[in-house]
Amino acid sequence: MKPARRELPELLTPVQVYTHLNNYVIGQERAKRIVAIAAYNHQKRILNKKAGQPNPIKKSNILLIGPTGCGKTHIARNLANVLDLPFAVVDATEYTEAGYYGKDVEVMVAELLFKTGGQVDETQRGVIFIDEVDKIARRTHGARTGAGARDIGGEGVQQALLKLLEGSEVFVPLNVTQHWSKHDFVLVDTSEILFICAGTFSDMPVIQQEHRPVGFRGKRADVQKRRRVTTKDLLEYGMLAEFLGRLPVVVELEPLSVDDLMQILKRPPDSILREYVHLLSLDGIQLRFTDTALKLVIEHAIGKNLGARGLRSIMEEVMHDIMFDAPTSRGKRITVDKRFVAKRLTRME
Repeated sequence: MKPARRELPELLTPVQVYTHLNNYVIGQERAKRIVAIAAYNHQKRILNKKAGQPNPIKKSNILLIGPTGCGKTHIARNLANVLDLPFAVVDATEYTEAGYYGKDVEVMVAELLFKTGGQVDETQRGVIFIDEVDKIARRTHGARTGAGARDIGGEGVQQALLKLLEGSEVFVPLNVTQHWSKHDFVLVDTSEILFICAGTFSDMPVIQQEHRPVGFRGKRADVQKRRRVTTKDLLEYGMLAEFLGRLPVVVELEPLSVDDLMQILKRPPDSILREYVHLLSLDGIQLRFTDTALKLVIEHAIGKNLGARGLRSIMEEVMHDIMFDAPTSRGKRITVDKRFVAKRLTRME
């Protein structure tokens, strides 16, 4: 007689995770679907281990590749929200190889531990987002990119991260502000921590250009859409094979279009426009933006290569005078049009 099959608790399906991400993340359809699948597999891995069974499911750590302001951090943050997991953002450039001046990689786990109020169990099921991971590439191709040679902040950090990404018990400092102190450590198992690494890999086209064919076929390739980044490209860039092996889910994000940026301003529940409309409504002011005004804001962000991240700083400048005078403008209806925006944007030139 076969043993009764154990029913797993209800998990968030890929469709449910995607639907949540879709409410807050505009565009990047392929990325949202891939991340949703990885999140579902991560849930199954955690539950399978809790059941005391052998766990053949490997960690679904993720590598996000895309230009500045395309939504890498935004996707990771909203993924942590929908999974109801503690979330920490760290910058790879702050860390050095063990034994050198700077932060050891265990400190990034300490950042997550701090977010959970020191609860080790909660920390061990959290999400760590490692930004600027392309900046810790092994720079043997420095002659090509002008980055020069380095180790303690490059290959050495990749080596140090291997044990965290794969999963191991590490001693984590309880006090993030005194991480250099060799006292007050706690043991944390990183086996179930989901790591999401991200980087722009801005030099990647240089790597890919070297592998393009020359002659007539090469010219045809130049006018075609840039091909997807391969493992070979990442190795040529300076990422270690062992490091990439612990990031099985690789997602490329596309630059956001004008329509995408317009939707980012308008659609999400936490959009910038909704925020300003709500803020001014508390002062009794009715605020409205024309589409031509918003397009001018978007064109300015694209022109400066700021992506979605730059929209807020631009809107802060546009709304500066209105927000300053808001308490004395009760009962007014304010329309922000193209001329109004153009005048304010001249201050940013």
